[in-house]
Amino acid sequence: METKQFQAESKRLLEMMINSIYSQREVFLRELISNSSDAIDKIYYKALTDDSLTFDKVSYYIKVVPDKGNRTLTIKDTGIGMTKEELEKNLGVIAKSGSLAFKKENEIKEGHDIIGQFGVGFYAAFMVADVVTVISKALGSEQAYKWESHGAEGYTITPCEKESVGTDIILKIKENTEDESFDEYLEEYRLKSIIKKYSDFIRYPIKMDTAIKEPKDTEEITEEQTINSMVPIWRKNKSELTDEDYEKFYQEKHYGFDKPVKHIHINVDGTIRYNAILYIPENIPFDYYSKEYEKGLELYSNGVLIMNKCGDLLPDYFSFVKGMVDSEDLSLNISREMLQHDRQLKLIAKNISKKIRNELQSLMKNEREKYEQFYNSFGRQLKYGVYSDFGTHKEMLQDLLMFHSSKEKKLTSLDEYVSRMKDDQKYIYYAAGESHERIEKLPQTELVADKGYEILYFTEDIDEFAIKMLMHYKEKEFKSVSSGDLCIENEDEKLSESEEKEHMELFSSMKEILSGKVTDVRISKRLKSHPVCLTADGEVTIEMEKVLSSMPDNQDVKANKVLEINSNHEVFQALKNASKNDKEKLSLYTNLLYNQALLIEGLPISDPVEFTNDICKVMV
Repeated sequence: METKQFQAESKRLLEMMINSIYSQREVFLRELISNSSDAIDKIYYKALTDDSLTFDKVSYYIKVVPDKGNRTLTIKDTGIGMTKEELEKNLGVIAKSGSLAFKKENEIKEGHDIIGQFGVGFYAAFMVADVVTVISKALGSEQAYKWESHGAEGYTITPCEKESVGTDIILKIKENTEDESFDEYLEEYRLKSIIKKYSDFIRYPIKMDTAIKEPKDTEEITEEQTINSMVPIWRKNKSELTDEDYEKFYQEKHYGFDKPVKHIHINVDGTIRYNAILYIPENIPFDYYSKEYEKGLELYSNGVLIMNKCGDLLPDYFSFVKGMVDSEDLSLNISREMLQHDRQLKLIAKNISKKIRNELQSLMKNEREKYEQFYNSFGRQLKYGVYSDFGTHKEMLQDLLMFHSSKEKKLTSLDEYVSRMKDDQKYIYYAAGESHERIEKLPQTELVADKGYEILYFTEDIDEFAIKMLMHYKEKEFKSVSSGDLCIENEDEKLSESEEKEHMELFSSMKEILSGKVTDVRISKRLKSHPVCLTADGEVTIEMEKVLSSMPDNQDVKANKVLEINSNHEVFQALKNASKNDKEKLSLYTNLLYNQALLIEGLPISDPVEFTNDICKVMV
């Protein structure tokens, strides 16, 4: 019996495949089962055009048979089988795909699709087997043939006996090594788990003889069981499915331990065909904001799992979404673990992002309580999305943002805020602070609140950065209540301007006392009852400074602080008197007011001892 050599290129490819192409050895079973499914598909297609053939689906299946005693694993199918010539052509030349050729010859474009188009999947068997034997009897042939190979050195083809049409692939499983155990590929539970993981939705039954021990029996009996589900939920008609069906699938796939807030079932039959089931979780995963968290959707190619986490299908701002995508139009590389071209994937990802955004908007509008529940978990991520990539995604996300406000005392959207704006209101006003309670007490809010304007409350460190990137919403700009100019017409404005000139010497002295700490000292146009506050000139606000200074890389970014004095407060008269009569007391009062303003802002006082001593000086 002559051993035939693989072609030189094929030999090198086989060696590479055994050692490096596949990331996990377990995928060999996925590849062989996919090939078996192809073989049954081919009979199905022939039956469509050949009146002498009838396709009775009950007669077609795949069976996986482990044999620990002989250390073999057999994958049987009742598919179309291969002639001697087809064995030579398909298995003698690595990367020769019989499935792909069949697909081209029959111009299969719609409906059922051929899974194994790549020609190398069969050779993944050599990752776990020393010897691979293929016994096949082709449809319409009387003679069966055996193809056998020990690996890269070559193969033999000899006549053999086989009763029924189909193919048996027999793997002689490798012996264990110090580094790796191959015994697992003979264990029933392990084989079942691999089948469920990768091939659960192959459309033909995948059977195994399963050991069953009845409670009253002392001996185990075996029973043939179908391991795979066959019909995936995403291929069922939406009208057939209930919320419970989707929730059950969520739990079965271990997408989360919570109950999803929303499920999205997508069926697209356009430029690229795909099905998807997406879930918006209720609770944030414990590792969501850690390096360990991995975003992505399960990616299937015609029902066969290709990737557990395909990160390219989700933008970072929707990284909380769980679920799967199945498409038969993806161009995959030879290991099926990576995409050859990302054009199809980008198109799917773009469509999915729009669908998620639309569903979230619908949830906000129609199921507000559920949306707020979701937003409390993942609103921060949406804000990061607005801020990241220089605001590229702000149009996509702006309508999903929500904040508490001075009027609502609950979450409100930007659209709702704008709809309530007064006719004379030019800006969307906001205040930033550690809590709603702290913000409500901020002196800077007095004038805006007095005008009856609503104020958004920013309590998360990302809030102001996101809004700065957003810049405006529905042609209304955002303005901090602590900004240098609130652009509010104030009856006292002209009076304060004249007072500025009158007391220029006082403010010049105070600015000198606070040299390096503030950029200016001026009469406040916003304070009503409070004596003093800090505001900021420029793009960096005081709250932003606090956030940046707390970061690990210690970004030394400072706001241009302005000390504002309420000229209607009793303290102002004390300043004027000190300016005329006691320069030392003016310095004392100025430092006290500055430190008081720092405390109101939640900023640290540079010298607490000096501050307490200054208070004591005032008291005596």
